[in-house]
Amino acid sequence: MTPEATQPQYRRHITRSLLFAAGGLFLTAAALAVVQPSAPPEPVFQARQTLDLPPLDTQAGHHDEAPYIASTRIRRGDTVAELLNRLGVKENGLLAFLTHDERARSIYKLYPGRSVQAALDDQGRMVWLRYAHTPGASVKSGIESAWLEVRPEGKGYTAQERTVAAIQETRIAEGEITSSLFGAADEAQIPDAITMEMVDILGSRVDFLKDLRKGDRFRIVYDAYMHDGEEVGTGRIRALEFINRGKTYSAVWFQRGKEPGGYYDFSGASLKGAFLRTAIKFTRISSRFGMRKHPIHNKWIGHKGVDYAAPSGTPIHATADGTVEFIGRQNGYGNVIILKNFGKYSTLYAHQSRFAKGLKKGDRVQQGQLIGYVGATGWATGPHLHYEFRIGKKPVDPLSVDLPVARTLEAADRKAFQAVVARYQPQIELMARLQDSRIQLAQR
Repeated sequence: MTPEATQPQYRRHITRSLLFAAGGLFLTAAALAVVQPSAPPEPVFQARQTLDLPPLDTQAGHHDEAPYIASTRIRRGDTVAELLNRLGVKENGLLAFLTHDERARSIYKLYPGRSVQAALDDQGRMVWLRYAHTPGASVKSGIESAWLEVRPEGKGYTAQERTVAAIQETRIAEGEITSSLFGAADEAQIPDAITMEMVDILGSRVDFLKDLRKGDRFRIVYDAYMHDGEEVGTGRIRALEFINRGKTYSAVWFQRGKEPGGYYDFSGASLKGAFLRTAIKFTRISSRFGMRKHPIHNKWIGHKGVDYAAPSGTPIHATADGTVEFIGRQNGYGNVIILKNFGKYSTLYAHQSRFAKGLKKGDRVQQGQLIGYVGATGWATGPHLHYEFRIGKKPVDPLSVDLPVARTLEAADRKAFQAVVARYQPQIELMARLQDSRIQLAQR
């Protein structure tokens, strides 16, 4: 995940759409779901810490004094006239101005859930009208909120687009898994983008497809961007702790100067494992490594990889850094990519519908890079990814093999890294102590 923040409205819609697109089986035995009876979740702890940032630009007129400010949220099917009526705005010629003046064109598109405000003076006359059409947009410096502002001017009106930087906050939250990871994150009011990033960070340590259990816990520190008291975007995860099957996994973001940053556990080992466990996010295993009855040839043969069922077009990502050794069509594999990773390791990705644009033999790819899309080419009865993990050109079971470990920090970076850990680890430990206190109170 890139450090840029994302808009929550777009993020939640896209995320949920992708997850539910995984098919009917996902809805019943959801990827990331725990197949155990659910229990009422324990109370969720959440806190905020506001960081010191420069004051907002006051030239945008955001602090106008008015006797009365009305606000309404856009509903599906709303018109501009209905919004003005709900706000109590009855200005002659205003509706015609909003619907015809080029300067007010952003109000031509009303997005359900976004807000419109109006300030009225003590005579009921409009001081200003604001439409927050873009509550959170990614920029190099973080997140900006943009809105249209309309004011009376002479016998008519004037319209102007304004922007202001969102306020960055550091949030801490925790959750306990009772049915699924996303269910626990929702209970903790953690945005979907942050949940997805947590999966990316720990993907080399935890298999989120099959390893989650009821009672697993996570504690997380992350950046959020606020405007007018509402969250308009999220940044990166700063630190997290995930307890899976009684084993604790930690992560903290560390970046030295202008060098590329990354996630490390609290001991300083990189969490960018040499290999990711899976090449597709949020799917299900349809066929494992070993002997099986071939669905097309109808005879027992050795299955040299693991099949992941997923809708056609689902992105496929490289599980490790490597070089494209083969890209093209190959017998029963259909459209296939073979990556020469490092040393004696290589990986194969078969039955693709198409390859990533511009990818060719000899290209270098990075772990997590998009290389293609799920399909059903070659000997396939339905869309899925056939994934092989090879050691010395011999396929082995990628679900059980001990994957190569990642590097650790150099001695020169240790002092700076420990300072970062010292900043966030106490926050996570505080959440753990509060959780223990809640459990003790509940047992009395």
